[in-house]
Amino acid sequence: MGAQMESWDAERADRAVTVLKAVADPSRYRLLWALSGAELPVSALAELLGAHVAATSQHLAKLRSAGLVTSRRDGTRIFYRAAGPGVRALLEEASVVALAASAEGVASAPATEAAAAVRATRRATAPRPVTE
Repeated sequence: MGAQMESWDAERADRAVTVLKAVADPSRYRLLWALSGAELPVSALAELLGAHVAATSQHLAKLRSAGLVTSRRDGTRIFYRAAGPGVRALLEEASVVALAASAEGVASAPATEAAAAVRATRRATAPRPVTE
C-alpha cells in the first residue's frame, strides 16, 4: 500500500507543479485573473496584456494544457474562460501567500503596506477574548 500511495502522491504533485508552472508568468497570471471574471476573446486578452495576438495565444495554449482555461468557438472567434471557480481561488491564495511572505521578509524593517495589511487581516480574524 505504501508504494501505491507514493506513486499517487508523486502523480498529484506533478499535476500541481504543472499548474503552478503555468501560472508562474505575470502575463498568464493576468490572463487567468481576467478570465476568472469573464469570458473573453483572444483579441480582448491581447489588448489587456498589450501583446500580440500570437503571443497571447501561446500563453492561452499553455494555460489550456494545464487545465486552467477552457474555450468555445463562436463562428471564427474563440472565447476563453477560467476552467472553474478553483482558478480564482488559486490566484487569490497565491496573492495572500505572496503578501504574507513579503511581510515576513520585512519584519525588522519599517512596516510596509503589505506587512500592515497582513497584520490587519490577522487582527481581524484573531479570536477575541470574551468579556462580560
